[in-house]
Amino acid sequence: MLGLTVPRHRLGAVLAGFSLVAAGVAVQAATPAAAATPHRILFDNAHAETAGNADWIISSSQPDPLSEDSSPSAETDWTGALSSWGVALQKTGDYSLKTATSALTYGGSAATDLSNFDTLVLPEPNTLFTTAEKTAIMTFVKNGGGLFMISDHTGADRNNDGEDAVEILNDLMTNNSVDSTDPFGFSIDSLSISSDYPSAISDSSNPVLHGSFGTVTKSLIASGTTATLKPADNSAVKGLLYRTGYSGNTGAFFATSTFGSGRVAFWGDSSPIDDGTGQSGNTLYDGWNDSGATNAALALNATEWLAGGSSSGGGDDGGGGAGCTSAQLLGNNGFESGSSTWSATSGVITNSGDESARTGSYYAWLAGYGSAHTDTLSQSVTVPASCTAATFSFYLHVDTAETSTSTAYDTLKVQLLNSSGTVLSTLATYSNLNAASGYTQRSFSLAGYAGQTVTLKFTGTEGSTLQTSFVIDDTALNVS
Repeated sequence: MLGLTVPRHRLGAVLAGFSLVAAGVAVQAATPAAAATPHRILFDNAHAETAGNADWIISSSQPDPLSEDSSPSAETDWTGALSSWGVALQKTGDYSLKTATSALTYGGSAATDLSNFDTLVLPEPNTLFTTAEKTAIMTFVKNGGGLFMISDHTGADRNNDGEDAVEILNDLMTNNSVDSTDPFGFSIDSLSISSDYPSAISDSSNPVLHGSFGTVTKSLIASGTTATLKPADNSAVKGLLYRTGYSGNTGAFFATSTFGSGRVAFWGDSSPIDDGTGQSGNTLYDGWNDSGATNAALALNATEWLAGGSSSGGGDDGGGGAGCTSAQLLGNNGFESGSSTWSATSGVITNSGDESARTGSYYAWLAGYGSAHTDTLSQSVTVPASCTAATFSFYLHVDTAETSTSTAYDTLKVQLLNSSGTVLSTLATYSNLNAASGYTQRSFSLAGYAGQTVTLKFTGTEGSTLQTSFVIDDTALNVS
């Protein structure tokens, strides 16, 4: 069971023998939502996206906008305040667009089930997602889907049900059955910022800021909010545009991250996606074509990146170079084959009932003796040179008998080594201070090591008294 506070005992259930790292790493196919062309995008309209003056739809013909006009050439060929966005994608010939008008599902038989799409766009939802919907969305992303979350300012409760997009999207991230421990590495701020033109960071290689739809320099706030980034929870999170006067982990108006095999984007206002046209009776604002911003390029590049592909016109989409095959590269990544592929000190890979696997029967258990001790666990892997996205992740549970709330007596280092054993990077260090119930997923980008053979190494070091157990399961290195 999770939550052990007494020293561990290695019994007959522990695997006794361990092999060295295999010469070749087993390659297992990833399970993304899709990897086909055209890229399949689902815009949500099942959560009051047209309440009040909102008109966040690509077409009034739903679920299929092609029923309104099968070959749109201008944004007015489709009816909706997001029609410019939809028509721009449709005209490339690389996208298939649909609108969801009922509860979101994953793994079902409905035509708009998330398993049939590459990316889900949530354009300022105004009703809470159900428990089942949150499970569907988070599982979709974890398995390789793209999620585009567009908020608005706090208090923008367009249907007067007591919930606004800030609360609804934060609830999705913090109150779901898949991972509620800050899975994307950011939270949305409860702010109402009246106006600003947030600027893009300087990063010429970023596919969202410099994609095939153009270069992004500024966006627009017309009553919106920002996000607070928490890279300690997910090192992949990155702010791309910031509110004037802000940088780093605060004031991020547009941010990206990853979760499992999927990608996530956040935008702090719905005004930038509003093209000023829509259904009769709505008061709209043309932020899409605002002369002081580059909102169209931002929305379109981000959609391209989330879908994991490049639209016509080329450009680096960040979702995989030529010849890259999306895959999960770690062998025996859930430890169910015992000592296969991993190199570890005695007793680390185990099916002992004193702790619990997250899935299956086996897991890796470092330290936990209550005496001076060091355990290691490692595997070598080659990150393909053709892949521009590489995310290393694992689930970690920490329990301890230590009582200090300020001193790290026992530690777990997660490091990246080269073929000579030299430490290239210490990705993270955890300790008895990270003790908590259940498993938490940790994720790190290894894109900077494309083309290199590296060793992923965990080192658990325990002091002389009082145990701390570092329990690891369901590792992955997903590339695309």
